[in-house]
Amino acid sequence: MPHGWIILDKPVGLGSTQAVAAVKRNLREAGFGKKVKVGHGGTLDPLASGILPVAIGEATKLTGRMLDASKVYEFTVRFGEETDTLDLEGAVIAASDVRPSIGQVEAVLARFTGTIEQVPPIYSALKVDGERAYDLARQGVEVEMKSRVVTVFALDVLPQPGQGEALPEVTLRAFVSKGTYIRSLARDIAHALGTCGTVSMLRRTKAGPFDLSHAISLDKLNETGKGAPLEQILLPLEAGLDDIPALDLDPEQARAVRQGRVLTGMPHEDGLYCGYEGTLPVALVQLTDREVRVVRGFNLSDVAE
Repeated sequence: MPHGWIILDKPVGLGSTQAVAAVKRNLREAGFGKKVKVGHGGTLDPLASGILPVAIGEATKLTGRMLDASKVYEFTVRFGEETDTLDLEGAVIAASDVRPSIGQVEAVLARFTGTIEQVPPIYSALKVDGERAYDLARQGVEVEMKSRVVTVFALDVLPQPGQGEALPEVTLRAFVSKGTYIRSLARDIAHALGTCGTVSMLRRTKAGPFDLSHAISLDKLNETGKGAPLEQILLPLEAGLDDIPALDLDPEQARAVRQGRVLTGMPHEDGLYCGYEGTLPVALVQLTDREVRVVRGFNLSDVAE
């Protein structure tokens, strides 16, 4: 049974659920049957491309952590029109003749760096009174979205093909916390420039520890269903734990952790660790006051056994 990560460079036009279905289909065609657990670590809109971490087997226990991870996006703001969806799918609801210069764009970015408040798009999967906001919007219901606090760690302008006084569009890179809506960020930047805008290109280049160097194309994924070795595209489960320190366990300690027992007298700083027996991940554990408690156990066996 495979366990680990397939990092898909999702193409435009493919939804996250469709991408997971493509992974499942290729695993079945490769002979792994229908019982393999598959899940994704963060939705990516059909109009967006880029990093979509797909968890296989025991790695699905880490998808929640991936949802909480910081991410990096490259996106293009097209000035002059704003749509109700804040991307090219929607209907135009506002227009402006104002086109900013590159200097004006750079001057406002500091306002959107650090801890900021933003109002999510009406067309989003957030729930309002128990229903998805986009479902209500499509029904014509007037939806009031509440502002939320997010963090933009870095925001900068990428090299532009033209540096004129009146930019039709600008491409930016944003390093953001979980819960940040790039479409809202683009809208608010355009408003700060005295115009309106919408996202015409969105690409996720990093999600948690995974970047484009780890990613494979849909064509490469499909080769697995046609007989290519899964090992060519599957990253180990622990690849999703690169930002968590390791805690070495001896065989007796590993056995106790697998049984859910508390370890005491561990001489380490408090925090979240991944407990290993040798090179085998045993569990995510929380260490507090020298006591280790299991957060999430992994049902893995050593291939050398």
